[in-house]
Amino acid sequence: MTADSPTANSRSLGTDLLVVAFLVGLIVAARLLPHLPNFNPVVAAALFAGATLDRRWLALAVPVLGMLLSDLFLPSAHLGVSIVVYAALLLPALIGMFARRFRPSRMVVPAALSSTLLFFVASNLAVWVFSGMYSHDTAGVAACFAAALPFLQFSIAGDLIWNVVLFGGAFLVHTLAAHRAVPARSRA
Repeated sequence: MTADSPTANSRSLGTDLLVVAFLVGLIVAARLLPHLPNFNPVVAAALFAGATLDRRWLALAVPVLGMLLSDLFLPSAHLGVSIVVYAALLLPALIGMFARRFRPSRMVVPAALSSTLLFFVASNLAVWVFSGMYSHDTAGVAACFAAALPFLQFSIAGDLIWNVVLFGGAFLVHTLAAHRAVPARSRA
């Protein structure tokens, strides 16, 4: 069977859809269950999807679907803030797509940290612009970021831990699957 055959492509799409379902389910569960502020897998799942899924549109769909489904059960934010947050969650998926060129051991930490920091800046700028909680001047943006700074530690820790779980879990599954594929006689 060649890689271009319909069966191979269907299987690959099926595998990608299973990964998407897992990641979306993880996002929804983690956002709805009690957790530390900003300690959730949304950014990590987007990065992982971008780095591992063969279909880019599916990688971009992961954070959006996860957020949409969980937002059905959570209090709504200002529409402007929500739009920026959703758009900012596409950035980790795009970073993951770019980072595919590098070995995971070399790209995960820089990609995770840059994803976290970009999301932090974008989401807090949106709060500053749309929430009405801060004046629209230098003092207002400084106050907004000062108020958000204590949460950055949870974002960084959560994103790093969730990336280790996702990328480490995928490596473990791949290693175990490859080990099981080797006939017993050749392992002896």
